[in-house]
Amino acid sequence: MNLVIDMGNTSVKLGLFSSGELKTHLVLPEFKMSELHRFLNENGKPENVILSSVVKKNEELERFLADNFFFLKLGYQTALPIEKLYKTPETLGNDRIAAAVGANNLFPSQNVLAIDAGTCIKYDFVNSENQYLGGNISPGIDMRFKSLNAFTAQLPLVSKAAENELCGGSTEQAIRLGVQLGALEEVKGIINRFKERYNDMRIVLTGGDLPFFVSELKNHIFADPFLTLRGLNVILNHNADSKSK
Repeated sequence: MNLVIDMGNTSVKLGLFSSGELKTHLVLPEFKMSELHRFLNENGKPENVILSSVVKKNEELERFLADNFFFLKLGYQTALPIEKLYKTPETLGNDRIAAAVGANNLFPSQNVLAIDAGTCIKYDFVNSENQYLGGNISPGIDMRFKSLNAFTAQLPLVSKAAENELCGGSTEQAIRLGVQLGALEEVKGIINRFKERYNDMRIVLTGGDLPFFVSELKNHIFADPFLTLRGLNVILNHNADSKSK
């Protein structure tokens, strides 16, 4: 059994995998050792653990993991099951490479674009030769709302909501439609550009804003809310298998 820990800026995700399947998961607003111990006590002890973190190093956590399991901390030098052709690998976010690996695992030897719609909208592409070429990053929906409020004198802070109009009849609605339709058309446009260049494209969508995009993009994508956790598990298995040989 594998334990996957994904420590992001806004939440911490724990996932337990057995035979490649996600058995259970937990999302926390912040990491606490007591929560980890409770999670393990309730669900069983894993053999292998991977930690992906974009926050300050947690020495207590890393010491516990290193002392009790086969422990892998994801970094730019970690061995991957795909070839990484990124020009600045030391600056590549763990979440991006994990999503790319997860998408490649779902559709191996196919052109696949992973789209992680969260704080930022991240696009990461793996070609049919299982090579990671890179991708694009743009502001996420909430970031766009916040930037309009922060960089203007009078525009209010607006949040996501369902809208069926094309033309906003109030300032609040105009902002909401502008941001949400703008983000949607961006995603559609980038998907179309990739499809024009690469044959047999597969699209995998994940992230906190997945429900919004799924409802709008409909049948053009494969949705997986646990794509990053799955990718981390694939990376962990790749390294654990290499060590055992």
